Amino acid sequence: MARVAGRSVWIAWPVGVLCAAVVAVLAVLAAPGVPGAVTFVGDTLRAGSTTAPWTDAPRVPGPATTCRDLYTQPMWSELVWSPEALLTQRHSAASSTPEAVAAAAGTPVITCHWRGESGRWLETSVATVSSEGAAAVVATLTGQGFACTTAGDTEHCERTAGDVVEVHDVRGDRWVSSTFDGWMPDGYVAIVASRAFGE
Repeated sequence: MARVAGRSVWIAWPVGVLCAAVVAVLAVLAAPGVPGAVTFVGDTLRAGSTTAPWTDAPRVPGPATTCRDLYTQPMWSELVWSPEALLTQRHSAASSTPEAVAAAAGTPVITCHWRGESGRWLETSVATVSSEGAAAVVATLTGQGFACTTAGDTEHCERTAGDVVEVHDVRGDRWVSSTFDGWMPDGYVAIVASRAFGE
């Protein structure tokens, strides 16, 4: 084979060996990730062909146990895709109306705090209470200036102070408390109450 003019064998061989060494080192470094990559691709392909679409099928009656349980799919999508939306889920009592929380002596089930753009936020808490605790919640809220009404077996209390709206629904042994500061999606209160009460 004829040599190409201007090329030096003494330079080509070391460079070729160096390139081969670099490729070998990269292959060794990548080897541990190959099984994980194969598993990931396989799981993705299987999930794409077997996962059924999510539907709002009736749930077993009872208080919601996670924030996802509180929302229908359209409401969940609206919250998640809101600008700068961030969800914090905790198992503690409502941060609003501490007097009502103390009077209820309830058991916190879930609290969902959503933060949005420009400092707006909303928070919903679900708790279980005794019949005496439920009555104490309504009495305490009424004493604090909430407008309370009865619709069927649900006590509904609401108060607006500036940009902050507080809404409370008590039915049986379940108390749903929501606070809105500059952010109140259409239909939110009815949807959350319905899901929390297991309708």
